[in-house]
Amino acid sequence: MKGILILMMVWSSGIILAQNQPKAYQLYKSDGTPADYKEMIREMHEADVTLIGEFHNNSIMHWMEYRVALDLFGQDSTLDIGMEMFEADDQLAIDEYMKGRFKYFYLKGAIKRWKNFKTDYKPIFDLAKKYPGKIGFYATNVPRRYAGIVSNGGYEALEGLSDQAKSYFAPLPMHFDTTAPNYQEMMEMDMGHSSNLNITKAQALKDATMAYFIVKNKRKGVPFVHYQGDFHSKNYGGIYVYLRLYSPMLKIVTLAPVESETMEFKDEYKTLGDYIMLIPEEMTKTY
Repeated sequence: MKGILILMMVWSSGIILAQNQPKAYQLYKSDGTPADYKEMIREMHEADVTLIGEFHNNSIMHWMEYRVALDLFGQDSTLDIGMEMFEADDQLAIDEYMKGRFKYFYLKGAIKRWKNFKTDYKPIFDLAKKYPGKIGFYATNVPRRYAGIVSNGGYEALEGLSDQAKSYFAPLPMHFDTTAPNYQEMMEMDMGHSSNLNITKAQALKDATMAYFIVKNKRKGVPFVHYQGDFHSKNYGGIYVYLRLYSPMLKIVTLAPVESETMEFKDEYKTLGDYIMLIPEEMTKTY
C-alpha cells in the first residue's frame, strides 16, 4: 500500500511538472487559435511568397527560420530565399560563391555581413549552397549608402545616380504613402530629428527594394520565403504593401513574432500577420 502511495505521488508530481514545462514558442493563427506547424508549412508552400519577420538577435526565431527553409525545401526540393541582411550589390559575389567559383574565405571579404551572420544566417546560407540551382538565394536589400542618401535628401537625391547604381534599388519614381501600416508609427517616433519624413522614406526605399527583388527573382511555381526585421512586414505593411503594388495577384503569407511574458494570445496581436509566433521574453539573445 505504501509503495502504491509513493507511485501515485510521483505520478501526480509528474503531471504538475509536465503542465509547467517551459515552451520555447507558441504558434497562433491571426484569429487567436493555436496553429499547427505542419499546416503552416503547407500553407507557406502553397503561397507565392512568405514574409517572416524577425527580431534580429532572437535565437529561437533564427532556429525557426532555418526550420521553415528546410521544411519548405523538403516539400518538392525547390525553394527561393531572400534576405534583408544582404544588399543587392552583393548579389554577384553571392552567385559566384553559390556556383563554387571560390571558397568561403574570399566571400567574407566580398560581401557585407551582419555581426551575427555566422550564428544566425549562415545556416540558411549554407543550405542554399548545398543545393545550387534548386535553392535560389537573393540579396534583396538596398545598399545602405543609398538609404543614407534618401535620409538626408529624400527621393530626389537618387535621381542623379548612375544607371548601375539605380539597378540596386526599386525603380523611380518611388511610391510613398505615410498612412501605410508602420510608417505613421515611424513618423511619430522621437528619433532626435526635427522631421522623420526622409528617414521614413528611407525605410520605404528598403521595403520597396526588397519587394521589387522578390518579384524580379521569384520563379514560377517555386515558393519564395523572405526574412526581414519584423518592422518591415508586421501589420501587413512595408514589404507586403509594395508586393501588392508590384504584383497584385501574389498569394502572400506572413509570420510575425512577439516576445511575451506569457504564451497567451492577446487581441492586439490579431492584425500583426497570418501567423503569430509568441516567444518568451527571456529567450536567449545572439548578441
